Amino acid sequence: MASPSFGGPLRASGVLLAVALIGWCVGGGELHAATPDQAPAASRAQVAAALEALAAWFRGHERRLASGAPGSIERAIAAYAPGVYRPVQEGALAPAKRGARCPPDMGLAFGVVCVDRYEASVLERAPDGMLVPHAPNRSLAPDPFYVARSAPGVVPQAYVSGAQALAACHHAGKRLCAPVEWRAACGGSEGYAFPYGPDRVAGRCHDTGVNPMLTYHADAQARGWGPLELNDPRNIELDGTLAKTGAFPDCVNDFGLYDMVGNLHEWTADPNGTFQGGYWLDTSLHGEGCAYRTIAHPFDYADYSIGFRCCADPETHARPTLSAASGEIPTISPERDTRFELVTFGLGSRRSTN
Repeated sequence: MASPSFGGPLRASGVLLAVALIGWCVGGGELHAATPDQAPAASRAQVAAALEALAAWFRGHERRLASGAPGSIERAIAAYAPGVYRPVQEGALAPAKRGARCPPDMGLAFGVVCVDRYEASVLERAPDGMLVPHAPNRSLAPDPFYVARSAPGVVPQAYVSGAQALAACHHAGKRLCAPVEWRAACGGSEGYAFPYGPDRVAGRCHDTGVNPMLTYHADAQARGWGPLELNDPRNIELDGTLAKTGAFPDCVNDFGLYDMVGNLHEWTADPNGTFQGGYWLDTSLHGEGCAYRTIAHPFDYADYSIGFRCCADPETHARPTLSAASGEIPTISPERDTRFELVTFGLGSRRSTN
């Protein structure tokens, strides 16, 4: 179960940010807001450090909302401080590249980082060396070679650990986004609390739906859900659970990045274990919208609610195509890709007999 929110006064970029006191109703029981001094000093310092890292992205950039104003990502970040301190490696702003550009499946954020337009789906290398889609409701095995891809209209990969997401991005010639990169990209060029603007609009992102744990595993709730229940392939089969990438067309920012709030939590590159953005049942308990962050799980944790997207450094020239002949990433066979069918999430996959 998630921790309650705590907070205290924080100062970042010269703006005093009042930290909200928040009460939540979780699992039928209310978690009452605590006074600001109940947040560990280390947690308050961590939030201040996160705001300072983010401030670098907006220096010299004119915005409709001032830093820390209601509706800004800074205000949303300042409104939550973890009740239990765990370290976070925020990352830093990379130098801008003149003429920076990204491949078509990525959007350029602030001229310094390429970010996948969609939550990642995964391709798996078959025995013959070709890449074929991996069933998104199946956990990734320890040994196979997986490649992340950013594509619209597909079910993104859930049941993935941070370490597996890191490897899949690497195999695609990309990397996981640093936590501060992810947050900066999420709020768009204006630094809003949500991809689409300063205020939550219910239903613009996939931020509500069906709870599969109560459908399939209500009998285990009292003792606590474990890996078996949390990684049940059926958990994303129900209508109202995981949506296809881009299925909520208004959940997009001005960088052209979709679904950064809701649908699936998204791993970041923090090796301590940080995922952000919330999922279809919770986009506010650990921070509102783009500020949402969970730090309670190690980097090797996986469950049905967590996916990822990749980042990359922009290029000033065309990126070379990786090929199987050069010993790099094998290409996707169009024939194999069109013949590969995902039957249903729960039934795995099969190849057509045509």
